[in-house]
Amino acid sequence: MYRNLNALLKSPEKKLHQLIINRLDGNLISSKSYQQKIPRLVKKGIGGFIIFGGSRDGTEDFINHIQSLSEIPLFIASDIERGVGQQIKNTTLFPCQMAVAASIHRDRPDEVRLLQSAIKAIAEEAIDIGINMPLIPVLDVNQNPDNPIICTRAFSDNPEEVAWFGSQYIKVLEKSGLISCGKHFPGHGDTSIDSHISLPVITKAREDLFREDIKPFIDAIKAGIRGIMVGHLLIPSVDSKPASLSRKIITDILRRELGFDGLVLTDALSMSALKGTKHVPVECINAGADILLHPVDADRTVKALLSAYKKDTLMRGRVEESLHRILRVKEELKTIKSVKVNYEKQKLYSHRLTENSITLVKDTEGVLPLSWFKSVHLVFAGDKKLCESSPLRNHFGNISLIRTTKHIGGTMALFVIFTSIAAAKGSPDIDEGERNRIIKLMKEAKQTVVISFGNPYVLRHFREADVLIAAYETTEQAQKAILKCLRGNSAFKGNLPVTIE
Repeated sequence: MYRNLNALLKSPEKKLHQLIINRLDGNLISSKSYQQKIPRLVKKGIGGFIIFGGSRDGTEDFINHIQSLSEIPLFIASDIERGVGQQIKNTTLFPCQMAVAASIHRDRPDEVRLLQSAIKAIAEEAIDIGINMPLIPVLDVNQNPDNPIICTRAFSDNPEEVAWFGSQYIKVLEKSGLISCGKHFPGHGDTSIDSHISLPVITKAREDLFREDIKPFIDAIKAGIRGIMVGHLLIPSVDSKPASLSRKIITDILRRELGFDGLVLTDALSMSALKGTKHVPVECINAGADILLHPVDADRTVKALLSAYKKDTLMRGRVEESLHRILRVKEELKTIKSVKVNYEKQKLYSHRLTENSITLVKDTEGVLPLSWFKSVHLVFAGDKKLCESSPLRNHFGNISLIRTTKHIGGTMALFVIFTSIAAAKGSPDIDEGERNRIIKLMKEAKQTVVISFGNPYVLRHFREADVLIAAYETTEQAQKAILKCLRGNSAFKGNLPVTIE
């Protein structure tokens, strides 16, 4: 443990910099100006960085370089819910958490071993790059089908399932020496508002919040999680302040009631949920947060904190408490052991999870398998770019876009719908006009199959179809897995992790 805090952090500015994890753009690290900017922050005592983008070799070298410059080890965080490949090129992209839950039956030991191997693979790639704080798992319980930002990022709409899968991730990540970080406390699953755009309000009673949304976090603490991210969420039954600024939620509930003594991170302070709120960094630390994640400007943030520190409106005892917690965890980073990663082998885990996740939601006898693809009319809907680049185009004779399809005749119709979940994107559903066109065309067709690549809740609009299939991902890997299932070359192994009314 770093015994003499004051000797190590000689000035208030250095202490306050330790409370911040700044953005690191992996795609900019070859720029000379960026190569000067980031080391400047390191020398000021920045606590760490959250990395977005970049390629494997360049990112690894840059992280090693800035770590060598830092007096205290840096936290290197990253949103790698779908593996390191979600952020860094030439690494492995894994399926989303909902696809993982669809692919694993908890009562089948071979599938549980596959899950643990996949999580270990993610951990090994993170260590190889230099990431020591993967911001996973997502512990939100996706109870709102119209949730625009959680959706397939969640394991399930069932608190027990989310808690079990989350604990599996935590145990493997922590065993590898990484700092697992569950998010978004006290739960972002029951809202139709994206906190990147505005502040979600969750209207449920306190007891319902504990029973449904907080349950996975309770199990995560028991599993040994060392980091919890607090969301920008307003829960009037608990406090009139957003969770990330709420002493009642962070200190009273998370610390005292749940007994969590690890690191508390805010969600990204660059998001619009807290727009218009004054003194956000100061309020977050006073409420009990240890780390301010991704402020718009680290220097301005430290300036605001320092001003409050000198005026005693920022509680000095809270700053010292957070620093001790941060340095305690940083001391433990020495236990991380480097590993030689077999990236080709890692891909096999990703492929197996994807193939196991394909879920037959509704079946009608005699429709599947599709014996002759050339006689099927394939209609694309949803994300235009994905429709135009889909490898499915190479396998069907009659192809059209829903925007331009007026009639379909008495053929076998296969409707493929692409949706994606992304920050500030808005609704995860397809356009109402496209939805109505699909319903109209379904009535003309002899038989209908509807496949959702992405948001499985899309299928609720097409319950009259003969066959409904959920794939959870829009990747080429998922599309190839679907082809195998449609031909009958592979079984539908997935189990639906959410309820589709």
